Amino acid sequence: MARVPAAALHALAEVMNSIRNAPRALIHRHRTRRTSTTVELASRRRPWTRAVGLVAVVLLGAWLGLLIVGDVRVPVGPMNTTMTLRPSVSGGTKINVSPLGALQLDSHVAPVRLDVNVDQLDPDRAQALVDHPERLSGLQDEVAQDVERGTLDLAVRSCVAVVTGATALGLAVYRRPRRALAAGGLALTLLVASGGTAYATWNPDSVLEPRFSGLLSSAPSLVGDARSIVTEFDVYQKELARLVTNVTKLYDVTSTLPAYQPDPTTIRVLHVSDIHLNPASWKIIASLVEQYKVNVIVDSGDTMDHGTAAENGFLDPIEDLDAPYVWVRGNHDSRVTQKYLEGLKNVRVLDDGRARTVAGLRFAGIGDPQYTPDRSKPDGAEASQELAGARLASALRDQRAAGTPVDVAIAHEPSAAREVDGEVPLVLAGHLHREDMEVMKYGTRLRIEGSTGGSGLRAVEGEYPDPIQASILYFDRDSRRLQAWDEIKLGGLGLTTAEVSRHLPKENQPGATPSPTGTGPSPTGRTRTPTTPSPASP
Repeated sequence: MARVPAAALHALAEVMNSIRNAPRALIHRHRTRRTSTTVELASRRRPWTRAVGLVAVVLLGAWLGLLIVGDVRVPVGPMNTTMTLRPSVSGGTKINVSPLGALQLDSHVAPVRLDVNVDQLDPDRAQALVDHPERLSGLQDEVAQDVERGTLDLAVRSCVAVVTGATALGLAVYRRPRRALAAGGLALTLLVASGGTAYATWNPDSVLEPRFSGLLSSAPSLVGDARSIVTEFDVYQKELARLVTNVTKLYDVTSTLPAYQPDPTTIRVLHVSDIHLNPASWKIIASLVEQYKVNVIVDSGDTMDHGTAAENGFLDPIEDLDAPYVWVRGNHDSRVTQKYLEGLKNVRVLDDGRARTVAGLRFAGIGDPQYTPDRSKPDGAEASQELAGARLASALRDQRAAGTPVDVAIAHEPSAAREVDGEVPLVLAGHLHREDMEVMKYGTRLRIEGSTGGSGLRAVEGEYPDPIQASILYFDRDSRRLQAWDEIKLGGLGLTTAEVSRHLPKENQPGATPSPTGTGPSPTGRTRTPTTPSPASP
């Protein structure tokens, strides 16, 4: 047998090894290609992930920056305002007038919204308008310049806020200065682009078609829409002057009211009514409580205007008054209003003839049976008032029979109050927006209070603004009978007068036979003390 050469055997062995190793080579090559493909795909996806993360950091950081340092306090005319930029889908401008509500303007289309909060009236600047009425003609230009300066300041501060916020958050997330600076630069770029979009879409005519919310939703029906303001600017300019200076004058007037110095045993009752959502009323009431050392406040209703839940926050200052607050429901006050007041710490709500002893006097009252915030007069309204008064009279008789006679009855409408004649020494009412006092047929004295809110938002409906009215009632602590009362009348919107007049019951007037039931204030007779406001801080 022929022997195979060694070289041939070696070559054959190499071929066989190649055949055996072919599957492994293919598998290795496939794995290598798969790994390289995965790495390539991962490298392609990572930039998008990084970009999305960077945008999220930029937006969140910019928003936090605006929240922390993005506010600008700007004086606009006689008002102090706060301007702020906020992220938004539709843009526009929102003007908040607390506690009345807000109005929104479609002023621009951009991912940022301009918020303007009207904080308070500046007394000095408002008084300057009163002292120099010729400045009203240039008030529009002055307001425009103030807004322009405020907007420029807001733009600068907003740029600093968004860059600082985005850079700080980028540094906290990435821990790399270069990435943090990139976040700050991108934030600035986005803000500048948003500002450019807002400028390009700016619509100055949007002020002619505002959208009202909250209590301001009734503003168009009360003062007319913006188009009529443009066509009758002279008329609205005068009303603007009244509205702008109202609060300042009321503060100044109440700071100089002459105070009555009663006998130490005298109980002092402040009677208010028909506040009608005028926020200035709380300052007036607080001032009177302090100056006259009032023991108890009686509100004979119509504290609200529509009685909606949105108005309830208006009532919160009652808790800060330094006297108990006795209240009955008026026809502009709803059951929702009454329930909210029942939850306030120093309020005593009276209804259905319920009686309470407060500050040494026993009060009983009944809420208005009508709820007519639209000032309608449904059929049978008078009969329902008389029926409510009859129910109150029945409760008064029951109290007397039980040995706990009532000293003061309260009803909102005089037609209901007249039904208790002969059952109580004094009954208090409101509703008519004018004060009056009479002794009825069977000896009960009826005291009707004017509007302590100057008729609220309706103050400028007539030819002359309604005055602000309240009264201080002085009771002998032993007999619990009325000894005297002061009528307080402040000029309404745009007026500067204040008048306090002292009145005495017939039996307490000079020369009259003293009442057998206790003593009261000295019989100084009826005096009238007109005052004018002096410059003072509110």
